[in-house]
Amino acid sequence: MTVERVFPAVSWLKHYNREQFGQDATAAFIVTMLLIPQSLAYAMLAGVPPEVGLYSSILPLVLYAIFGTSTSLSVGPVAVASLMTATSLAAIAEQGTASYLTGAITLALLSGVMLVTMGIMKLGIITNLLSHSVISGFISASGILIALSQLKHIFGIQGHGDNVIEQSLSMIENIGQFNPITFVVGVSVVAFLLLARRHAKAFFIMLNVPEKYASSLAKTAPILGVLTSLGVAYAFNLQAQGVAITGTIPAGLPHLSLSLPSIELIKSLALPALMISIIGYVESISVGKTLGAKRREKVKPNQELIGLGAANIASGVSGGFPVTGGFSRSVVNFDAGAVTQLAGIMTAIGIMIASLVLTPVLYFLPKATLAATIIVAVTTLIDFSILKKTWGFSRSDFYAVLATIVITLLLGVEVGVASGVGLSILLHLSRTSRPHVAETGLIEGTEHFRNVKRYDVKTAPNLLCLRPDESLFFVNATFLEDYIIDTTNQRPEITDVVIQCSAVNEIDFSALEMLEALNSQLSSQNIKFSLSEVKGPVMDHLECCGFLQHLSGKVYLTQFQAFNDLAK
Repeated sequence: MTVERVFPAVSWLKHYNREQFGQDATAAFIVTMLLIPQSLAYAMLAGVPPEVGLYSSILPLVLYAIFGTSTSLSVGPVAVASLMTATSLAAIAEQGTASYLTGAITLALLSGVMLVTMGIMKLGIITNLLSHSVISGFISASGILIALSQLKHIFGIQGHGDNVIEQSLSMIENIGQFNPITFVVGVSVVAFLLLARRHAKAFFIMLNVPEKYASSLAKTAPILGVLTSLGVAYAFNLQAQGVAITGTIPAGLPHLSLSLPSIELIKSLALPALMISIIGYVESISVGKTLGAKRREKVKPNQELIGLGAANIASGVSGGFPVTGGFSRSVVNFDAGAVTQLAGIMTAIGIMIASLVLTPVLYFLPKATLAATIIVAVTTLIDFSILKKTWGFSRSDFYAVLATIVITLLLGVEVGVASGVGLSILLHLSRTSRPHVAETGLIEGTEHFRNVKRYDVKTAPNLLCLRPDESLFFVNATFLEDYIIDTTNQRPEITDVVIQCSAVNEIDFSALEMLEALNSQLSSQNIKFSLSEVKGPVMDHLECCGFLQHLSGKVYLTQFQAFNDLAK
């Protein structure tokens, strides 16, 4: 095992130069401007003190830079993971208590250990078990829950709840607390951020800022919203008029410590930590691969698990909560010209400086401003076009996505993510349990066999040629067996059955037992059972278990040979 494999940062450090340093420094400055308000906002969403959001944006960036394989991914607090953190901790502690913060730190540590373990076990393929459409539905529903949870800060009222119904009823009950000044502040910031999203790039270009930087600078609009609302709150003493403000944010750097949580706490948070790990990894690897493809850069899934796990352990050790690769700031990082993960390390240094110097200035920052930042940020997560797309392409996908959205909205993110994972697996098993099985015939003048329902082919009444388009294992073994028996019962003229195994990459023990039973049953009906185009690894398994010795027919190299030998 090479040093570069364990520490991917070595590969880019070898060839680092002054020009790359300039590009990374520029990107780091821009991302820092974006990350400061985001860190504070997502800390509020997670229910932890604001400084914890800053702590979660320092050491995790450094550890990911050492162990991660994406040159553009920016790690830190994100909306969905923050919401899942708050939901997971709601049942075990009250926000603002030491127990709550301990729970958040424990979630980060557990998530980190789980991710590193999965990376060592090379379980990067876990993303293959999750349907993209189902995860899109979960993230869209989570976006709605996040936005709804922040409306209480925009209205200046109390509110609680883990789902749409609870949150809505809670806010209706407390609507009498409505503060018009808070509302004006929140709506003004939302309007400003939406206008900036649409027009800020053009504004910077008008100021002769190069287009590649104008796009990135436009995304740092939240920092201007923070500074403006902070100044207004201070100048007009909005706190005295009932506007909730951030208050004292302790200046300083996180204290590194590692205290083992109790067994009871670990048991309570193990499943939520696993869910946060899976969703965080899926989001992170998706962003990493998308940005990596633009640079023809290979992102290694198993190493990403280790990199993301190390970042979460670092977050826990430094008093933070679960982190992952964020889409918005990673795109900003990429667009701003970051070429290596040194940009992430420099961003961490920028956040450290902010933690030491800027925190006293943020005392008068209205919570409505942070809520507005979250609401605008999560609007990019909400995309119901997936419903239209899946309806037109696959009804089973549509119903799975719809069910995930409804369950998440009505029962909360924990049940939603569990149902999303479950539905993804069920969707896969449903499809593989009833594989496409084509009855094939010979295209005359060639040696090719095609589906009799799609092509004009030559067949033989005594010969049943089938091509299952799936590996054979316990989920679909009975389906194929029933299909063959039903067909031979309906067509008594059949004397030979040939399974064309060109699409069969694997046969498990349950499928082997099915083939043995099928061979025996067909023999009792005086029907010979043969195979064709069996792949090497599958043939090795069939030979070592003795199945071929009892096969009533033969194993043919090609389907064409089987047809010529058996057709009458």
